[in-house]
Amino acid sequence: MAAWNVGVTMEDCFVDLYWLPVGAGTHFQRASLIAYGALLAAVTRRPRAGFVHAALKLRLDGRPYTLELMPIPARQETAPFLTGPVGWRPAGRLRLFRYQLLCREGAVLPDEGWVVGSPLRLTSDCATADRVLDCARRVPPFTWGRRAKGTGEMWTSDSAVSWLLSVAGIDAAAIAVPAGMQAPGWRAGLELALRPARPDGNDVRGQARQ
Repeated sequence: MAAWNVGVTMEDCFVDLYWLPVGAGTHFQRASLIAYGALLAAVTRRPRAGFVHAALKLRLDGRPYTLELMPIPARQETAPFLTGPVGWRPAGRLRLFRYQLLCREGAVLPDEGWVVGSPLRLTSDCATADRVLDCARRVPPFTWGRRAKGTGEMWTSDSAVSWLLSVAGIDAAAIAVPAGMQAPGWRAGLELALRPARPDGNDVRGQARQ
């Protein structure tokens, strides 16, 4: 289904996608990514592009939620939907090398002030919004920054979001990244979401391991 630009509304149900700059609010990480982007553009002989990652805001039965993959802080009251390793699976034993998919009840994303462009309204259907929230607990915990088996890109937060939207019935392949930007890993999530269910009826798309 096609997505369109919207402002803030108070509908009972919706799913909105936000494109946020990678490293928003952290000057060192942003500077590192600028340097990496310049090197990648020189090697591939393509125009330089910035990096964004996807985050979701939902409203279900009038209650707002945010969904985003992020590092795990030292102290956190909200239990994550899932966690996974960063860079190298054995290193995931340490909190510093783990990421989390966090669902918060609330209307504001931590880095929402840095959003690139306008949010995209993906659906106003309550059943679809409910599926997104339900499928979020089944996002595959691949190693962040490593290529997921059977896909052509490394696994990132964008992979998790594109997988989640696709499995929930939203046409994530039709979503365009903002002009001049790139979302590393987006295609990996789309590819993984196409994997068929097993003959016993269990959905292997949510049980992948690297």
